[in-house]
Amino acid sequence: MIAGMLGGAAGISPWQVVLQVLDWLPGVEIDAGLAPIEQGLLWQIRLPRVLVAATVGGLLAIAGGGYQGVFRNPLADPYLLGAAAGAGLTVTMVIVLLPGGGAAIPPAAFAGAVGGVLLAYALGNTAGRSGGTVTLVLAGVAVTSFLTAIQTFIQQLKVEELKRIYSWILGDVHGGWDQIALIAPYALVSTAVLLLHGRMLDVLSVGDDEATALGVRAARVRLVVLVAACLATAAAVAVSGLIAFVGIVVPHVVRRLAGGSYRVVLPLSLIGGGAFLVLADLAARTVIAPAELPIGVVTAFIGAPFFVGVLRMTRKAEM
Repeated sequence: MIAGMLGGAAGISPWQVVLQVLDWLPGVEIDAGLAPIEQGLLWQIRLPRVLVAATVGGLLAIAGGGYQGVFRNPLADPYLLGAAAGAGLTVTMVIVLLPGGGAAIPPAAFAGAVGGVLLAYALGNTAGRSGGTVTLVLAGVAVTSFLTAIQTFIQQLKVEELKRIYSWILGDVHGGWDQIALIAPYALVSTAVLLLHGRMLDVLSVGDDEATALGVRAARVRLVVLVAACLATAAAVAVSGLIAFVGIVVPHVVRRLAGGSYRVVLPLSLIGGGAFLVLADLAARTVIAPAELPIGVVTAFIGAPFFVGVLRMTRKAEM
């Protein structure tokens, strides 16, 4: 987050940013030498953007860890399971059919995320247990393609909104304080629920029979974690659009560094996801400055090769 505040295409020196941040502290008065417009840029644009990126990245990463725990599947992810596609479809419907209906976006995204995951899980189960990891991934891809096709059709109903919708699809963390306030309740509730269920997910990882013998109601735990992960995904999608691969990259890196216990994976994924997306956003706004890359392009550039590697390791483990 410090790097995100210091870097940018506005031509403000990092030292001036440090002095200005110190000047914001209560009881401290320091002249950073910044014009009012530059102070406004830091306070009203750069700082909210960093906070939105950190929040969205943390939500996507902890949701990915939650999905992986629920399905006991290392490839489970908000985007591979249809959660993001479902949320994207319902948010697009709000943008197209309810202009100015910003308050309806988070609940609509939540409903779409839940529907997408349930549809992918039901489709994956039609192959039975023999399908394994790859079957669930293929079901998620099929559901994502289907929901994306419906989304494209709805976009054509209102061509004048296409630019706004496509910008949203490619990912965007140009957030303001109003967006932070909009998703804060959803982010706090979903994060708290997921963190509190880390020990339960550890118990589920040994199998439902063993979990039941230890007094854990597996079905109830899965439902609660699934709803919380969908809520986190919906909150992220509502303000940032579709930013892929955060939910699969970060939890895997955390497992490599800190072990597989969800009591550790979930909180570290929350922190690591926030850091990852802030740095991805910093790259997006500095690589071709003064122009910007869509942040979804940056995460895909990193995440796509990573996903291929994870898929190969998973196939070897199943064989």
